[in-house]
Amino acid sequence: MNQCNHCEAFVSRNFVRVFGDHDGQVYACPSCSANAGISQVSAERRAAES
Repeated sequence: MNQCNHCEAFVSRNFVRVFGDHDGQVYACPSCSANAGISQVSAERRAAES
């Protein structure tokens, strides 16, 4: 099952394909981030985990 690494909410395979990283990890989703900022928040959270 695909889920957001931040809030563990379900995300579709298409969402992962668009907003996930190369490993298929998603760090922001509509459940935990504003739709307009998902890409930015995802990048920030991914960098913070590194």
